[in-house]
Amino acid sequence: MIAILDYDAGNIKSVEKALQYLGADVILTRDRDVILNADKAILPGVGSFGDAMHKIRHYGLEEVIREFVATGKPFLGICLGLQVLFDESEESPGVKGLGILKGKVKRIPGGLSCPVPQIGWNDLKIKEGAKLFKGLPPRPYVYFVHSFYLEALDRDIVAARTNYSVDIDASCESKNVFACQFHPEKSSEVGLQILKNFINL
Repeated sequence: MIAILDYDAGNIKSVEKALQYLGADVILTRDRDVILNADKAILPGVGSFGDAMHKIRHYGLEEVIREFVATGKPFLGICLGLQVLFDESEESPGVKGLGILKGKVKRIPGGLSCPVPQIGWNDLKIKEGAKLFKGLPPRPYVYFVHSFYLEALDRDIVAARTNYSVDIDASCESKNVFACQFHPEKSSEVGLQILKNFINL
């Protein structure tokens, strides 16, 4: 069973459908016991950092997420779900993230050739041995929709990077915690393989 954490954030249904397509047993929930009894958990999300943290705390999910991660079972953050795993974001000054992983989320500087938000496909430079990217070509393309990017403090956890006017930490792996800035559920066959790799962890 994979628990998809429901905190009124966008893109939850598309993640659910992609996992069901792959044959996974999934449930949308914010129930503590259901989440902690699941084999894996996913935190999706689109929207603002501050609003997401408010909703996570409103629904009492902050401690549940920490408890789940402490079990050692696989946990995946997607897009905004990646960002809130870290300490803070320039999008919402003064709002503390979960701080499960160390780093800061910064605004994409953009430019004439790189409009913000970034909406579209970009290739990834994958770290050798990264578990989420098993079986994929060296520079796969995935789909991004974001205006803010991660700069991880611990460079060893960065599993994939991309460039969009600035170098972006696009995916992280730290023990049982996995995260993607891009949307695997919207990244065609490459994205389905990434989700399949998570299912098979």
